[in-house]
Amino acid sequence: MHQPSCRMNDDEYQLLVRAAAVCNMSIANYLSRAALKAARNLDLTAAEIAGEREMVKELFDLRTALNRIGNNLNQVAAALNSDELAPQAKAVLAGVDRVALRVDSLVQRYLDVERPAA
Repeated sequence: MHQPSCRMNDDEYQLLVRAAAVCNMSIANYLSRAALKAARNLDLTAAEIAGEREMVKELFDLRTALNRIGNNLNQVAAALNSDELAPQAKAVLAGVDRVALRVDSLVQRYLDVERPAA
C-alpha cells in the first residue's frame, strides 16, 4: 500500500473537508477516489477541472442559500400558525425564486459541459 501526501492551504482543505462530508466519505477516501478518477481520464483539461471546481463551489453556496431559506420559511410558518403577520413572506418567496434560477443555471451549465455543441 502507498500513502501519498499533498499540501493545500486552509481554504482548499476546508473545501475538501466539506466535499468529503457531503459524500459521507473520509477525507483520505474522497481524495483517493477523486485523484484516481482524474488519473483515469487524462483527456480532462485544466479548463474542465477548473469548471468542475466552480460547479462544486456553486453547489455548496446553493446548499447554504437553501438552508437559510428553509430557516426563513420555518419562521414564516410559525408566525402564520400563531395568527401573526408574516411580512417577510414575500421576501422569502423571492429568495426561493432566485435560488431556483441559480439551480437552473447551474444545471444548464453542467449539461452544456457534458454535451458540448456539435
